[in-house]
Amino acid sequence: MSVLPRTVSGFHPGADGTPGAAPCGGGTPHGLTTRSRTAGTVASELPRVVGAGLVVPTLSGPTPYANLDHAASTPALVAVKEAVDRALETYASVHRGAGYASRLTSAWYEQARAEVAAFVGARSDDAVIFTRTTTDSWAVLSAALPADTTVFVFASEHHSTLLPWGDLRTVRLPVPHSVAEARALLADELAARSGGQHAAHRLVVITGASNVTGEIWPVEDFARLAHEHGARIAVDAAQLSAHRRIDVAAWDVDYLAFSGHKTYAPFGTGVLAGRSDWLDGGDPYLRGGGATRVVAAGDTTWATGAARHEGGSPNVIGAIALAAACATIAAHRVAIEEHESRLLSRLRDGLSTIDGVDELSIFDERHDRVGVVAFTVRGFEASLVSQVLSVEHGVGVRDGRFCAHLLVDDLLSGTGEHETAVRASIGLGSTKEGVDRLIGGLRELVEAGPAAAWTRADSGWVVDGDDPRDREVVRPW
Repeated sequence: MSVLPRTVSGFHPGADGTPGAAPCGGGTPHGLTTRSRTAGTVASELPRVVGAGLVVPTLSGPTPYANLDHAASTPALVAVKEAVDRALETYASVHRGAGYASRLTSAWYEQARAEVAAFVGARSDDAVIFTRTTTDSWAVLSAALPADTTVFVFASEHHSTLLPWGDLRTVRLPVPHSVAEARALLADELAARSGGQHAAHRLVVITGASNVTGEIWPVEDFARLAHEHGARIAVDAAQLSAHRRIDVAAWDVDYLAFSGHKTYAPFGTGVLAGRSDWLDGGDPYLRGGGATRVVAAGDTTWATGAARHEGGSPNVIGAIALAAACATIAAHRVAIEEHESRLLSRLRDGLSTIDGVDELSIFDERHDRVGVVAFTVRGFEASLVSQVLSVEHGVGVRDGRFCAHLLVDDLLSGTGEHETAVRASIGLGSTKEGVDRLIGGLRELVEAGPAAAWTRADSGWVVDGDDPRDREVVRPW
């Protein structure tokens, strides 16, 4: 018996009595009305993730996977998988079909937009555009900026936020080492570039939380500062969306972007939300069907609103997946934050007990942060540390410079030993046992060295003999 993700007017629920749930809000095409299913969980419970029972190969045999790599990508929620499975039952074209399946899919696509708009606290007249990633979102905004825009961005930003604006119109501020220093640096640059040739459009770009250290930037303060100087502000919420509340209207920010794959939805969907005037005035991001209003022999009139930058057939399943993730996170926010706070404290406390492990911070070790911790281990390259944790202990972390080269270079400049760091990041796929295994593995490495023999090759560190992770695995198709 097929069960659809929403009950629609004139369509009967399944024999199991699957009800519709709370309205998502937002308009739907062709007069079709839909409603949401009633949530079956309570806010005190943690949402379940797909793959929570994953067992991975190690040198000592199969072991449960300790997922401490959420800052790179989060696992999908079970609720997201269920929504996608149901949506595929009536998967069809969007906005261009008169058939029932197309009408229904179109309705869900626009309701997904409304769900995401509510999740980010968008204003009623904001555009909410579905993109592919946060990087793609900033590319959309960059292409739409007025030609005379000057962009102010700190060197501590992720490359996706640091690079898309173009060298000629970007003012790059140095890595700050306190919030007060960051404010002063920005205020000085904004004041110095006001009036005369600098009186045109200006945009300040900052992160909500660092993808290297997890430290949270006071977005509202920087929004006020930007607006006092007649500038707009764009916020990279990629490391906030899954972990803390984001609110475009309450923060009074002009633009905000985040990615589905860091918000418990699959790869391939991102969001750009914000003021529509620059977006409606800029060239369409993808010129093609859906982005047009009228195409005549000698002229083209482009659409306004989200459609202007969503040319082609949209990733409707990705949008539904992201909407399901946003709704689930919003319903369980208190439980999620409490879970992550406990694990973050356990992780940082454990790291502090290991001689030779040094945690990195932009501001200071007491600064508020999401569950992202970057560190080095004296005497060991970061790439070796991450490989040892994986092969010997079944722990997944990340090593490198995390697409934030300028920031990591600055944070490591005084060490004299390390060029890269290790990053452990927690989320709904992380457990107390996994954190303890990371701490235990690091302590064992520091006190006794690796359990296996390792060789430095051109491709990086490789374990001598057979790597258990190289086993043959049946394809999923």
